[in-house]
Amino acid sequence: MSNLFTRIKNTVMADLNEVLEQKEKKNPIALLNQYLRQCEQETEKVRKLIARQYQLREEFANEYEKAAELAKKRKQQAEIADKAGETELHQFAAREATHYEELSMRLHQTLSEAATELQKLEAKYEEMKHKLKDMHIRRMELMGRENISRANHKMDQVINEHSFSEKATSRFGEIESYLERLEKDINQSYHQNTIDARIAELEKAMHKDEKTANF
Repeated sequence: MSNLFTRIKNTVMADLNEVLEQKEKKNPIALLNQYLRQCEQETEKVRKLIARQYQLREEFANEYEKAAELAKKRKQQAEIADKAGETELHQFAAREATHYEELSMRLHQTLSEAATELQKLEAKYEEMKHKLKDMHIRRMELMGRENISRANHKMDQVINEHSFSEKATSRFGEIESYLERLEKDINQSYHQNTIDARIAELEKAMHKDEKTANF
């Protein structure tokens, strides 16, 4: 059990910052993922040990109850045989009673130790789960910082690349020229339509004046 806790301490309880600060690693996310997988495996092992410890505790409890019941039963039988004058039977029952009494005492001690170890395992397991949760959150934080760093790097490339700036300037110039041509065409069409309308009104007025003069 001590070897297990030593391994757990070395694997799970290590300071996460020591992992994150390894600057020589090109991909800290991949390193952290590997570290988390190892910790999850160790946590799963402890979970199985706890389940096994629960099972053992139940088995110890059942054996203790059986031994205590048999010790009580053999003691009563020894008393009956003694009263009946059955010396040989009395001696056998007495030895059986002593055996089961000693066994029940040993099982009681074992059961107590098993319960104590179970409490320790459960406490350690909860601590490991909290640590894993903290590491998952730290991984998300690290991924967020990495995404922001990459986004800023890409934006800096877009802003600072000379070739892109030239293309962008050229493209903006094309758009501006297109808008100017469009505005010119619209104005020309407006003025043309306005002139046509005014000429048409003048012709209509002149035609009306001619009719009036003829009368």
